Amino acid sequence: MDFTPIAPTDLKGKIDTRLLEKADVLLLESAKLIGSHTPAILQAVRDLLYRVNSYYSNKIESEGTHIVDIERAMQQEYSSNTKEKNLQLLSLAHISVQKEIEDYFLYDEDASPYAKDFIKNIHKSFYSKEGMEAFLKIAHDGLEDVLIPGVTRSREVKVGSYMAPEAKEVDGLMNQFEFLYEKSLNQSNSVRLIHILASHHRLMWVHPFLDGNGRTARLVLDGAFASMQMQGYGLWNISRGLARDASGYKNSLAHADMVRQGQYDGKGSLSSKALAEFVNFMLDISLDQVAYMNENLRLDVLTKRLDLYVLRVNDGLMGIDPLPKHSEKLFRHLLLVGECTRGSVAEVIGVKERTASRVISELLKRGYLSANSRVSPIRLKIGASMASYLFPSLVPEK
Repeated sequence: MDFTPIAPTDLKGKIDTRLLEKADVLLLESAKLIGSHTPAILQAVRDLLYRVNSYYSNKIESEGTHIVDIERAMQQEYSSNTKEKNLQLLSLAHISVQKEIEDYFLYDEDASPYAKDFIKNIHKSFYSKEGMEAFLKIAHDGLEDVLIPGVTRSREVKVGSYMAPEAKEVDGLMNQFEFLYEKSLNQSNSVRLIHILASHHRLMWVHPFLDGNGRTARLVLDGAFASMQMQGYGLWNISRGLARDASGYKNSLAHADMVRQGQYDGKGSLSSKALAEFVNFMLDISLDQVAYMNENLRLDVLTKRLDLYVLRVNDGLMGIDPLPKHSEKLFRHLLLVGECTRGSVAEVIGVKERTASRVISELLKRGYLSANSRVSPIRLKIGASMASYLFPSLVPEK
């Protein structure tokens, strides 16, 4: 048996127009996000979403560590608890590989997200990062084994009630996956998007690795969005939506494993109708995430929430030290203009230059501002604490 069809098509090879129309809406709504703010603010949101994506992708595997702890790990502050430290390192590995993937498609626009070597290299890079040794020893169905990063499995595996293809078939299936899906790269964006979402199930169906297939497949999914230069992706991510409905996600994956149900169920070994339901589920999850960000990235909404955040901190309701006086003025200004020179801060917040320098220094130290150097312009940095107010429910409470 193979994993055809590679997209939910009818007997004539056509994709349901309802799926295509929904894909068009997703592309349009996602593109709206890039016009919502200055490039500096959008980059601050993207930087936050790296951590968010890591948290939720790992949470799907029941191994999430809170975003606060991820940020501590980024500052080399690790938990004294070995298990918690390992989960911090797991999240850092995820963030690092996601950035590698984005750079890969940024510098090679002709690269394929379906290439067997690309998928194997994601797995290899992820599990070769610092601290990932703890995740290489695995136990499955009473068998203990050692995971080799980037190497496809050499034995059979069963996931729940699903028996993955025999190990000897994996290499051929991966070649087929690359060959068939690459044919969609020159299609329209809506058709291409349908194939990307369908390919996520098909890669999970092949189950190429002994462990880490879910994380790898979601990183491949991120790479596929990057490869088509989907406008707005990175200002939202699909892993949060999948984690919020993890049971629906896993049930949809399992349902799409269904074999072909009669002569009218598409052309191929597996059910086209079941694959259509999976793609529809993924589109709905994506649309929900895009709608959330479009609503919460509104300038008026963010401005009010920034002011409320500063007020709550200074009232002692957040359990952290008060912010420097006039911080809200600087935050509001940066939200509007993106970045500003250090010399202009005194005028922006209405204080003397010496006071402005102290404000900048403290906010930089506490992670509310970022800058490329000690003299370069400053930008707003959105950490977990601030994000909990700017984007309610995006960052779970600690």
